[in-house]
Amino acid sequence: MPDVYDQAQRSKVMRSVRSENTKPEVIVRQMLHALGYRFRLHRQDLPGKPDIVLPKHRKIILVHGCFWHQHPGCKDADRPQSNTEYWNRKLDRNVRRDQEHMAALAASSWQMLIVWTCETRNKDQLRQKLEAFLLNNASEAQDS
Repeated sequence: MPDVYDQAQRSKVMRSVRSENTKPEVIVRQMLHALGYRFRLHRQDLPGKPDIVLPKHRKIILVHGCFWHQHPGCKDADRPQSNTEYWNRKLDRNVRRDQEHMAALAASSWQMLIVWTCETRNKDQLRQKLEAFLLNNASEAQDS
């Protein structure tokens, strides 16, 4: 199916996509706060400006959109069927950049957890995932 917008309209739509304070990110932050954790947001001194940083625990929570960060096996990560060259290049670049940032963070001894947008729909499971990550002192570098 071709794009329903012309190039100028598509550009305007793409500029309106937020990268901070998204609904899934706010859900995770509210849950962390309710669990008694305090954190910093989007620290610019860390690779990739991670969404949520818990410096006291040396842990980072990345809240990833299933589409933009290509959640493996998720129906929300399906790639568009039009303009495939553009979208494949853009989404592949996002995934590569994520891997580079996570490698740099892991090299600096940060533990990371990825929370996917689709996981924020089930609050009970999300709470369990966050608690397990935050209470785990093992050097588990990443959870997907």
